[in-house]
Amino acid sequence: MRTDLHGPLSAYAARLHATAGDGHHVASPLGAWLLLAVTATTADPATAEGGTAELAQALGTDLPSAAEVARTLLDAPHPLVGSATALWHRAGQGDGGPAAWQAALPSTTAVGALPDQAGLDAWAREHTLGLIEKFPLKVDWDVGFILASALATRVSWATPFDVADARALGANSPWAGRLRRALRSPSRGHRCAIVSTARAGDVIVHAAPAQTTDGAGLVVLSVAAAPQVPPAEVLAIAYDLSAGAADGAPPASSRSLFDLPLGETPLWTLTEERVHTWARDGREERHNAVLPCWSARNDHDLTAPALGFGAAVTTLATALALPVERFEARQTAVARFDRYGFEAAAVTGMAGVTSMPPEGVARTAELRFGHPYAVVAVATDAGADGTTGPWHGVPVFSAWVAEPEEVSEA
Repeated sequence: MRTDLHGPLSAYAARLHATAGDGHHVASPLGAWLLLAVTATTADPATAEGGTAELAQALGTDLPSAAEVARTLLDAPHPLVGSATALWHRAGQGDGGPAAWQAALPSTTAVGALPDQAGLDAWAREHTLGLIEKFPLKVDWDVGFILASALATRVSWATPFDVADARALGANSPWAGRLRRALRSPSRGHRCAIVSTARAGDVIVHAAPAQTTDGAGLVVLSVAAAPQVPPAEVLAIAYDLSAGAADGAPPASSRSLFDLPLGETPLWTLTEERVHTWARDGREERHNAVLPCWSARNDHDLTAPALGFGAAVTTLATALALPVERFEARQTAVARFDRYGFEAAAVTGMAGVTSMPPEGVARTAELRFGHPYAVVAVATDAGADGTTGPWHGVPVFSAWVAEPEEVSEA
């Protein structure tokens, strides 16, 4: 699965983070990509009409492959990463298309009537461990359908961080003077390395594994390059290195500390001392890392053409046989990294907005029972199989209403 998804997802992440800019932010490229891939399940792969060609370009792979990845991930959820998807449409809208698209959805994708705003907010809270309170889109009268995804995790480190004086972040760190304490990796349990890259030269890497559940775990990878390296390059390197992070092996391009000069750089300080060691050649390498705690919350506009949601809405609208005038797509993402663990969540939503219906004529009759009238109470006695019992249609009570009463204050 990693081989099938890693390349397309890395490329998509580069585009999504580019739209978010270079400031402090968190996002879930996977949450957005999965939403596009769920849309791919509804498409007719035999035609490039209805936005499917543009959707495949955004996904970075053909639609059947993306759809299969979505079904595989969503129908076999990870124990430490909660996931959910849902497709809602207004009653009487979107019912005219062929039924095949619904059968092609991941089996865990909920399909139903479009909730009100409170219902959407409740769905976001339920599927993000309460980390996201509000759904990222608003439900107006002209929203015909919404497709949503949610991802969430809350894990504890297998080995918690130690605490260090924030000055350990380095004399040139802009954070060293603002913080009092920082995190230091424990002597065992975390992984650190200096890695040579083609994109940015040497970078530093820290990997913190979470406690596992039935063999399933989560590793949070932190990667820093020299200060002048653009954020987009560092993010791309992090995605490249993430391909092997789950296996626990050091990156193939890890540098030996004995190939580096002693002293201080913007990324590390390298010292040497005489010790007793069992290292085969008598040269032992030790690493530790100092990181700050951090948290972030962001709302992202996903309507940029490169992110593919315009094509996704067109594709889904075609499956629903629902005319769509425009679309909205947004993601809310939150994360927190601290001494004892990591938590993060994202809700991604896209909506097809219908056009104003054609102008016509409407008549409304308000029926006024303002003088004496009759009432009959009739029993119903129908079974689920369509058969009726002896009480069905029998008038049980009747009345003539000639003395009305005031509405009770209670």
